[in-house]
Amino acid sequence: MALSKKPATGMKDILPNEMVIRDYVIGVIKETYGKFGFTSIETPCVENIENLSSKQGGENEKLIFKILKRGEKLNLENAKGEGDLVDGGLRYDLTVPLVRYYSNHANELPSPFKALQIGNVWRAERPQRGRYRQFMQCDIDIFGEPSNLAEIELILATTTTLGRLGFRNFQIRINERRILKAMAAYSGFAEENYDNVFITLDKMDKIGMEGVEAELLQNGYGKESVEKYLALFKGMAEAADGLSYLADALEGYLDGEVKENLKEIIDSVRTTKASEFEVVFDPTLVRGMSYYTGTIFEVAMPEFGGSCGGGGRYDKMVGRFTGNDVPACGFSIGFERIILLLLENGFKVPSQPEKVAYLLEKGLPGEELCKVIAKAQEERSEGKQVLVARMNKNKKFQKEQLEKDGYQEFKEFYKNPLK
Repeated sequence: MALSKKPATGMKDILPNEMVIRDYVIGVIKETYGKFGFTSIETPCVENIENLSSKQGGENEKLIFKILKRGEKLNLENAKGEGDLVDGGLRYDLTVPLVRYYSNHANELPSPFKALQIGNVWRAERPQRGRYRQFMQCDIDIFGEPSNLAEIELILATTTTLGRLGFRNFQIRINERRILKAMAAYSGFAEENYDNVFITLDKMDKIGMEGVEAELLQNGYGKESVEKYLALFKGMAEAADGLSYLADALEGYLDGEVKENLKEIIDSVRTTKASEFEVVFDPTLVRGMSYYTGTIFEVAMPEFGGSCGGGGRYDKMVGRFTGNDVPACGFSIGFERIILLLLENGFKVPSQPEKVAYLLEKGLPGEELCKVIAKAQEERSEGKQVLVARMNKNKKFQKEQLEKDGYQEFKEFYKNPLK
């Protein structure tokens, strides 16, 4: 039986034209983030299964590609459960590995520590447009900075990067986990039900206010609590300043510093931003990861019809590894979705070198071959991209394919040069 030439379900092969754009985007990301003081790190793609299954990754923990034990450690006959069979898994995001990395190397790192990590992650989910089972993430994180400076720097670095890639008129939606909890408490929901209420709230942009109301009632929550909850959103929509309205309505449930913190972040970003976007307070923003403890934010792009990145503060996560909490905050760009948008919009990498193809007839003498390669080396030293290749029988088709790859000039060399 012939082997399959297609990639595994949910994976993709990347052709040269796309790879050029990916390499360019990674270059812009690294250069821009570097100017903000972020330094590159790398972690293994495999993590201990205990770390990946620590109830910090939300729904992603259901999507782990798990790895069987190897050799003598794998005892199928005596296995009683999954724990006897599995000891590792492919990482589903870069945050859990990063926190383990920081916990292991904190004494060797500066404080605050500003990390940049780009790498593939894996999730066993249903593939769809812009969503794969293997995909690249690009994260920046700051450890050891408890103030709003962390959020401001993360948002400015990310939006500056997006602006350099040509994106305009997107939104940074921002909220606070403590606001979500205060709204739920004010409305009379039991604390153990908060996460389920938030899951429904997160659908607001898809099913609307009426849909959220219907689902909450269907899930068995009291009508009085549901009406009180939704009245907060209606009142905020009608108010001139939604954040101030909410802070006043939640007095006694919400610490006053939460409003001031958010206001400082929003005002600072608006005043100092280097690209065209809006910062919007959005009390319906939830973010799925349970490790978030404070500010949360998301990039919304109208062209995609969804988010293209997000993040937030997770001050309790390092403590899970070391016993001592460390302030931490991060932002992740939706790398694959950005690449998809650039490809669909016909993006061309700027300032590419001139591309020249040397086509050599089969049988070209060795002495002539050396002359041709020497000439190619000379043009390469001048900054040109020179391809040296054998001439195909169908030279016309060969040139057409090379033109698609951006080659503008062709030089042909024959074993018997024309006089």
